[in-house]
Amino acid sequence: MSFSFLPPLLASVLLRLVATLDPRNAWRVPVLLVGALFATGRRTVTAWFRACGITTDFRLGYSAIYSVGRRVDACAVSVLDPLEGLVDGDELTVILDDTPTARYGPCIDGAGIHHNPTPGPAGERFVYGHVWVTLALLVCHPLFGPVALPLLARLYIRQKDHSKLLPDYQEHHPFRTKLELAGELLRWLAEWKGRRFVRVRVLCDGAYAKRPLLRLARQLGFVVVSRLAKNAALRSLPGPVPAGRRGPRPTYGTARYDLAKRAGQRRGWQEVECIQYGAMQRKRVKTFVATWRPAGGPIRVVLIDEPDGWRAYFSTDVAVTAVDVLEAAADRGTIEQLFKDVKEVWRAAEQQVRNLWANIGCWHANLWMVSLVELWAWEKEEADLVDRSRSPWDREYRRPSHADKRKALQREMLRAEIEALLAGEPTPQEIRDLTERLLQRSA
Repeated sequence: MSFSFLPPLLASVLLRLVATLDPRNAWRVPVLLVGALFATGRRTVTAWFRACGITTDFRLGYSAIYSVGRRVDACAVSVLDPLEGLVDGDELTVILDDTPTARYGPCIDGAGIHHNPTPGPAGERFVYGHVWVTLALLVCHPLFGPVALPLLARLYIRQKDHSKLLPDYQEHHPFRTKLELAGELLRWLAEWKGRRFVRVRVLCDGAYAKRPLLRLARQLGFVVVSRLAKNAALRSLPGPVPAGRRGPRPTYGTARYDLAKRAGQRRGWQEVECIQYGAMQRKRVKTFVATWRPAGGPIRVVLIDEPDGWRAYFSTDVAVTAVDVLEAAADRGTIEQLFKDVKEVWRAAEQQVRNLWANIGCWHANLWMVSLVELWAWEKEEADLVDRSRSPWDREYRRPSHADKRKALQREMLRAEIEALLAGEPTPQEIRDLTERLLQRSA
């Protein structure tokens, strides 16, 4: 499939991405991304090569993926710019989380044994492979609700596995914890968020609600919304300063707050309505302001009474309401759907490359294609994305999946290729060549 049949919006984004790479090999990157779009079966890099027509110069194709892995920060900016148009208002909301990808073989740079968050029926507690700390942009579609669009990621390598890397890799990819990698992503966002957004909100899992990340977010002026541990050492707000007392005003109060006792008290609960997971929900909550040392100051605490027990959430912006915190906590789950799509639809763990930078390049190629497909489908009608004409019994409305959008983009590009051939006077050989290409993609 030729790069020229891409929709103009996606073609312009990929051309901006190419501008950040070495011009001698940069032109192969958009071609490879088109190959990732049309690849079938096992999504190895060689499947990308076959789908985009790379044959004898396949070694240069691997070099192009390697170059992307070395310059992901600059490449991600070209993807972030067009996505900003999907954000309403002057508030930017991003999500931070990590996910593993299973790999096989002892010679894969950066791979190790990690905790498996989805054990499955076999109950596998650990997984061998890579772990990616990922930053995603949260946007709200007017019809289909919140969607997470990936921007940038960092490869987490355990310290015991980091010593196995080549010296050159250890120098350019030093060991960092997940919190330090998340901090790098927030610094990158602070540098490139632009002047349009005056407020940035970060939604993250409770594992990232720790002092290093919270203090950094406060320095950058970001608001963090996350889960709060039930044994969090909360304190009251500082009391009034006595007249004539010298020195700075205290940051933390003297009284301690016990979340379990507060949740157990019957008074103070109130009923609120909020939108979670696309439906109006009625929740029983209790909210108050406290101070917390990891956050470096006051936080808004929200307790929610669920059938299986109470939970606690917090926001570093004390001016928000309980409804805002509950809706943000539910929107954080969109990144889990993103990870599901990038693994099941794009098969992000099947590229079978061993080099460290090539692995980083392949992961980001899959992430950016998710964002670009969602960007292309943003203003499309549901009928343009899902064709159920051959299934008249399937009339139940549901929002198009990411796989539906990917297939719709494939159909549009194939239609453009056929129409371009029929616009002139095609020779029998040109018709046979096109038919052969279509048969190879369908078989």
